[in-house]
Amino acid sequence: MAKTLSWGILGCGGIARTFARGVAHSRTGRLAAVGSRAREKADKFADEFCPDARRHGSYEALLADAGVEAVYVATPHPMHAEWAVKAAEAGKHVLCEKPIGINHAEAMAIVEAALARDVFLMEAFMYRCSPQTRKLVDLLKAGAVGEVRVIRASFGFHAGCNPEGRLLAGALGGGGILDVGCYCTSMARLAAGAAAGKDFAEPLEVKGVGRLGATGVDEWAAAVLRFPGDIIACISTGVQVQQDNAVQVFGSEGSILVPWPWTPAREGGQTKIILQKKGRPQAEEILIETQEWLYALEADTAADNIERRQALPPAMTWDDTLGNMKTLDRWRESFGFQYESEKLDARWPTVTRRPLAVRKPGNMRYGRITGVEKEVSRLVMGVDNQHALPHAAVMFDDWLERGGNAFDTAWIYGGGRCEQVLGRWVENRGVRKDVVILGKGAHTPFCTPKDLTAQLLESLGRLRTDYVDIYMMHRDNPEVPAGEFVDVLAGHLLAGRMRAFGGSNWSLARVEAANDYARRKGLPAFAAVSNNFSLAEMIDPVWPGCIASSDPASRAWLAKTRMPLMAWSSQARGFFTERGDPADKSDREMVRCWHSAGNFRRRERAIEMARRRGVLPIQVALAYVLCQPFPTFALVGPRTLAETRTSLAALDIELAPEDLAWLNLER
Repeated sequence: MAKTLSWGILGCGGIARTFARGVAHSRTGRLAAVGSRAREKADKFADEFCPDARRHGSYEALLADAGVEAVYVATPHPMHAEWAVKAAEAGKHVLCEKPIGINHAEAMAIVEAALARDVFLMEAFMYRCSPQTRKLVDLLKAGAVGEVRVIRASFGFHAGCNPEGRLLAGALGGGGILDVGCYCTSMARLAAGAAAGKDFAEPLEVKGVGRLGATGVDEWAAAVLRFPGDIIACISTGVQVQQDNAVQVFGSEGSILVPWPWTPAREGGQTKIILQKKGRPQAEEILIETQEWLYALEADTAADNIERRQALPPAMTWDDTLGNMKTLDRWRESFGFQYESEKLDARWPTVTRRPLAVRKPGNMRYGRITGVEKEVSRLVMGVDNQHALPHAAVMFDDWLERGGNAFDTAWIYGGGRCEQVLGRWVENRGVRKDVVILGKGAHTPFCTPKDLTAQLLESLGRLRTDYVDIYMMHRDNPEVPAGEFVDVLAGHLLAGRMRAFGGSNWSLARVEAANDYARRKGLPAFAAVSNNFSLAEMIDPVWPGCIASSDPASRAWLAKTRMPLMAWSSQARGFFTERGDPADKSDREMVRCWHSAGNFRRRERAIEMARRRGVLPIQVALAYVLCQPFPTFALVGPRTLAETRTSLAALDIELAPEDLAWLNLER
């Protein structure tokens, strides 16, 4: 049984009042303090719910209260991420009201903060802590309705028409999807997962529609979700329309109806699940009795799982929260709904609302490239998958704070969207002098000196800068003499549009030809090359025209010339994770490009070394690139903060020459 947990409530709104009542009826919790932006509100709140509670006139003061062990974040939606992260940084356990953030990006930042500070974190879906929800999961896992085929969930109500209130104001994260639609997605994912014997499932498809009102938020919306096994979920929500607010699961052998799924037994009592079996005229009412208040169960769930740092399912685990937020993003994206703060031209702040600063201590390492005044981080963030500013901002902020200063992008990525997002972020944060931008252009079939110039100028416009630190030709065109490319590149360098240049997917022979020409003409030469390089050898080019330099002859050339290598696909696109399992043929590109007997043996050796060193195989593979006897910079493409974190751990792995040889089957 958990010890008594001292709670601090951050915010004094309606949901904070509900939780305070729950804590008062919990078996483990006591209200120790309350914090508001106005002291008089904190006083009034404490007088009503716990006269002995300490009163703070700021959220910062609440987090500084040494007597507070856990914080319930009860602010409006857009403030959740800031204060959940700051609570974790203060060493407090965190129960954050749903939705945990405005979007998946904010949710990632909160989870990473909890992990970094080793504190408990749970998103406050109180219905997930109810015995009714546990019973529903048990029934589905036991096959009570046979093969689950359709899930139906709704949560909607008709609120007043206050355009400045939290339900309709865009600045407050208003609308149905975030406020109560999140219940529907979480239930659909829970039920679909239970049907497959799992804690939750992620939808393969999300197709939504919605009505955007005068304030720009969704007044009502619906979506269809398709899960593995072709389970279909139909969900609907709204803050301007009353709905039946029920959940029904239809299977091959019957159906289950949950009449009151979202607030079962708020103050204890009896609830029911109605099971209708195929071929039986009479439905079975399954009664669930509890003496515990719903929000007391939520507080007790947190207390009981403090040592685990996460709650046990069906309460919200971190992965469950991240998956649910991503589903909400997809729902909104499917019908073009963005908050003003999420749009490309928005002044999107850091999660903590603090200026960016490199965290100390850090483990980032740096190298030099001729012509670039700044040191360049040995890991380079690939900007080929960032199409939305909120996600990019969280990823890039974290990268800079971890010491990463280099970003790799290209004219072709996302049809220009990736360059636009990077440029907006750099401008927004005011960090142009601090970052190294590696830009690329002249991709086949537009690989000519004329196209190079046109694309460079367009890229600079998108990036909102007058120069890139390093410019790489994205492909080579052997029909054009290397010297012609050198002439145009050197011209742009001397004009100040780039500080250094090189070639991506250029053969080393062509690089030599280019540099021989540059020496003869007294022009700047290629300062770096960016070819594929990884522990796994690329068997078939990922794209036409791609060139790898992982072979012994290329490695010898690089060691001899000391030409810096900007290695793309340095982690072989996940080959050293479970995705590279020889038995898994589901990813055709993985099979085509990386599956070979030699690569499987390298993978086995990476797994063995990782086991001995207590690290991950993917980290060993990245360390292989970083520990070569010639200058290397590894291009990585993390999609999540967790992937960034695990990538940086490779910087701490030292591999001796004999380790490199053993990994690459040379011993």
